[in-house]
Amino acid sequence: MSLRSSGLPISMSDIAVIGAGPAGLMAAEVLAKAGARVVVYDAMPSAGRKFLMAGRGGLNLTHGEALPDFLKRYGAAESHLAPVIHGFTPTDLRAWSEALGQPTFIGSSGRVFPEAFKASPLLRAWLRRLGESGVTFAFRHRWTGWNADGELRLATPDGEKLVSSKATVLALGGASWAKLGSDGAWVDILAARGVAIAPLRPVNVGFDVAWSEIFKDRFEGQPLKGIALSFGAHGVRGEAMVTRSGIEGGGIYALSSVLREAVRADGKAVLHMALRPDLDVGDLARKLAVSRGKQSFSNFLRKAIHLSPVAIGLLQEVAVAEGVQLAALAPERLAALINAVPVTLIGVAPIARAISSAGGVVFDEIDDAFMLKRMPGVFVAGEMLDWEAPTGGYLLQASFATGVAAGQGALNWLKL
Repeated sequence: MSLRSSGLPISMSDIAVIGAGPAGLMAAEVLAKAGARVVVYDAMPSAGRKFLMAGRGGLNLTHGEALPDFLKRYGAAESHLAPVIHGFTPTDLRAWSEALGQPTFIGSSGRVFPEAFKASPLLRAWLRRLGESGVTFAFRHRWTGWNADGELRLATPDGEKLVSSKATVLALGGASWAKLGSDGAWVDILAARGVAIAPLRPVNVGFDVAWSEIFKDRFEGQPLKGIALSFGAHGVRGEAMVTRSGIEGGGIYALSSVLREAVRADGKAVLHMALRPDLDVGDLARKLAVSRGKQSFSNFLRKAIHLSPVAIGLLQEVAVAEGVQLAALAPERLAALINAVPVTLIGVAPIARAISSAGGVVFDEIDDAFMLKRMPGVFVAGEMLDWEAPTGGYLLQASFATGVAAGQGALNWLKL
């Protein structure tokens, strides 16, 4: 017996959007502007929970670099994402934000932020405009798949409900920050329908390091600023932060994809840190060759080459692990170590602690309109798709742009 004959209530809408994050909300906006009747369903009690978290330290909407360089940040997914980002560019995203009363500015790093800096004013204005355009919301509605008649199944506090829609946009996110709604539960639902899913993996994530108790007790939460990090042919300037279990931060996130794959393949990866990248080894050696007099070695390093306590602690941590006495090293050897401190990463932090995730619906499963080839009328957007990007505005830009593309795809399919 189908659920249709079980007496469950059936709601009707032109288009159901599943997921009230940036991709889902943008798809809803595109659809509503064309006159479609749109209902946005989300398992959480309110919209944009992860979006608000992303903006807690400043909402990095997009990046101001030239578009050809911008697109390279998507790596293997560049060819798939380039058309939709050309269709909704960083310039378009900034204009969209300004139309919501949130003008933007480009920071010194090239990152683009709203002048209000936080996510909440932008989200409030956006939800207000969506409501005015006729979009309705149903929160605490967790999508659990389809029944035998093709109706959407939604678990609610009042029991299961069914929804019949002419088209559906899925924008459920990846699997990072599961407590904010992106829990990856959709993977099994789509896989059961034959949709190919690349395994979900953490991106922009920290790594495990076997710190000594002394080091982590003293330096947990301390930042390493103005450093350079390298792994093989990959390098970046940035910052890192010592955690109780390892290391994280912007510089680490920028290399996290290659580091993650190395750890998966070999069980570890040796990351090198230059603590004074603005000085070459020769300059460092000359500064270190000066007599330190009666100073402690730590004070000498702090004054002679301006190393922070956590940087000195890191040097000492590595020296102890390798059975080396820092004070006994020749200036040239010490200088070389300071600008290539080896840090052995032995594990990847769980995906639930990652900023974003890789993997998802492979691009071969969707057409140019972002519709699932196996499921006509079902469109996919955002982090559900198999792409990844570093922090810096690239994540949100692709989420917004794929939301626009899925919304336009649904409109074209419905001929609205």
